[in-house]
Amino acid sequence: MTGSRSPELIRQSIEETRRELAFSVNDLRSKMAEITDWRGQLTRNRSTALVGAAVAGFVVGGGVAATLSLISRRRR
Repeated sequence: MTGSRSPELIRQSIEETRRELAFSVNDLRSKMAEITDWRGQLTRNRSTALVGAAVAGFVVGGGVAATLSLISRRRR
């Protein structure tokens, strides 16, 4: 099949592939920038993040309080 293609057709094919590759790389860069933009994601999901932070704080605070309570009971 390659024997029937002229050098000019091969060059055109290579150039078209380069253009497509450049477009794909730029598209991938923009998607990666969007995915790794944690500040933007936090801004878009502010209420969910605040609820999650409150729950995590409550759980951690309760764990610390329970641990301190156990320690103080053992000392008695």
